[in-house]
Amino acid sequence: MATNNSQPNTETKEEKFSVNKHSNEISIYTLRNNNGIEANITNFGATLFSLYIPTKNGKTDVVLGFNTIDEYIKAFEIGASPYFNAIVGRFAGRIKNSQFSLNGKIIQLDQNHGKHHLHGGKYQLSNVAWNFENYNEDENAITFSYLSKANEYYPGDVNIEVTYTLTENNELNIKYKANTTEDTLLNLTNHAYFNLDGISGNTLNQKLQVNAEKFLELDSENIPTGNFIAMENHAFDFRNSKNVVAGVDHCFVLKNNNEPAAILESETNGLTMKVFTDQPAVQIYVGGKTSEELQNKNLVEYHTESGICFETQVFPDAPNHEDFPNAILRKGETYHQNTTFQFINQK
Repeated sequence: MATNNSQPNTETKEEKFSVNKHSNEISIYTLRNNNGIEANITNFGATLFSLYIPTKNGKTDVVLGFNTIDEYIKAFEIGASPYFNAIVGRFAGRIKNSQFSLNGKIIQLDQNHGKHHLHGGKYQLSNVAWNFENYNEDENAITFSYLSKANEYYPGDVNIEVTYTLTENNELNIKYKANTTEDTLLNLTNHAYFNLDGISGNTLNQKLQVNAEKFLELDSENIPTGNFIAMENHAFDFRNSKNVVAGVDHCFVLKNNNEPAAILESETNGLTMKVFTDQPAVQIYVGGKTSEELQNKNLVEYHTESGICFETQVFPDAPNHEDFPNAILRKGETYHQNTTFQFINQK
């Protein structure tokens, strides 16, 4: 892992970077750019705590979330976490019957979603304290690291680094890097719930475009069947921009080009978000409703259309389908992923 070149000891490190200590292990780190964007990120789950964007209606927090770090922790403790804006893994998405084959051996994972495995299960990355590695002043970037130890489910000690960068082009970039001591399964993503109208808005009032021609067919338990559905003449046909549709929780197969994977637009706030990624797919999920036991930001009551997620990744259940993109990380190889969210104020 990278060495800690600039561990902050004070409340304010410098103009573009500051840190607010929550406990001995957990803090909130702030990145700012010269255009008024502010990204607050906590090392608990390497989670995007809030993201303030200047809009025609004022500065707007465009990601859902809880009021405090304690609520994020509580959500996992009571088994009701929506994975708000956290890094997800070791495997983002579902794995059928919680098992897959690796090097001729059946690997049995824990069943935390009915009989299936979801988002890394018992030893997931979203509910642990990551290590703050450093702040890179030249790039306006912070890096977190986490050592995911081999366990009774996942083989290999996996060293993971995640770097958040806030640019002067109003881009929030997330870079992932990992290596393993044994062959293992790895598929990481960020589970941010966006709403360009703010946390009390409704995503069905925003427009979505996806750079895909097809998405994965699902069975009755939301597990990929191995078949694909053409977007043409389907309710989820977002090839051209149209309003977000309720009930989306599907993996869209991205075209292999340099166009944005997805574009989200708000006429209310005059804001556009473009998603760029080097991954083969984006799992788009519309949701956000939370348990009544938890306190959301500003005590807003989230509903099933409060947020929209763009989980850039390989396909769900990838290791159980030979024709799906590879999700096996081999010893000696390095995992890389690069995803960018760019914000544009409409003229």
